[in-house]
Amino acid sequence: MSELIKKLFGTLVQKPWEKEQAIIDSSHSGKTFNISNQSSAVILIFGVSTVLFSLILTGYLYTVPAEQDTKFIFTLNLLWMNTLVLFIVTYFFNKITKDLKKGYTENVKKNLLIIGGLSYLFLFGQVFVWYQLMQDAKFVSTNSYFSSFYVFTALHGLHLLGGLFFWGIVCSKTLKLKDNQIIDQSKSISALSLYWTFLLFVWLIFFFTIYLFNDAFIAWCKSLIT
Repeated sequence: MSELIKKLFGTLVQKPWEKEQAIIDSSHSGKTFNISNQSSAVILIFGVSTVLFSLILTGYLYTVPAEQDTKFIFTLNLLWMNTLVLFIVTYFFNKITKDLKKGYTENVKKNLLIIGGLSYLFLFGQVFVWYQLMQDAKFVSTNSYFSSFYVFTALHGLHLLGGLFFWGIVCSKTLKLKDNQIIDQSKSISALSLYWTFLLFVWLIFFFTIYLFNDAFIAWCKSLIT
C-alpha cells in the first residue's frame, strides 16, 4: 500500500523535461505505474465507492436532527469491537504481503483463513448491532441519523461481502498450492490487501464523523455546504 502511494505521488513530482528523467523514461517498458490488473480493478472500485460513501456522509451531515445525540450509537460496545476486528484483518493482510515480498510463504495459508474468519465475524457483529438498535426501537425510519447509519453499514457490508467473494477465489487457489508456489498469488493477495485497507479507511472516516466530530463539527460542515 505504502509503495503504491509512493509510486503514484513520485510520478507526479517527476520532471520529464530534465535530461536525467528523460533517460529514465526512455528506458522503461512503457508502464508508468507497475500496477497489476487486479490492483487496477481495486482502484477503479475505490473511485465508484468513494462517490457513494461521500454522498451518504454528505446527506448525514446535512440532515441530522439538531437535537440528536450523535454519540448514542457508540454506547454499543460491539461497534468498537467490530472496528478492532477490521484493524486486525488489515494487519494480517499487511503481514502476508510483506512476507510474500521476502519470500516467506509458510504462514500465508493460515493467515488467509484467519482473515476470512475475522471478516465473517465482523459481518455477524454488524448484524447483531442492527438487532440491538431495533430492540431499542431505533429503525431506519426513526430519523436521518439512524437511516444514514443503517444505509452506510449496509453498503459497507456489501462491499465486504464482495471482497469475501474474491477472497474465497484466491484462498481456494492458494490452499491447493505448495508453499513454494504461493508466490504466484502475490498480485491477487496484494490487491485484496489494498481493498481491505480501503474498507478500513472508509469505516474510520464514518466512525470519526458520527462520533468524535459530533454536533459542533456537523454544524460547521453544514455552514460550508449551505
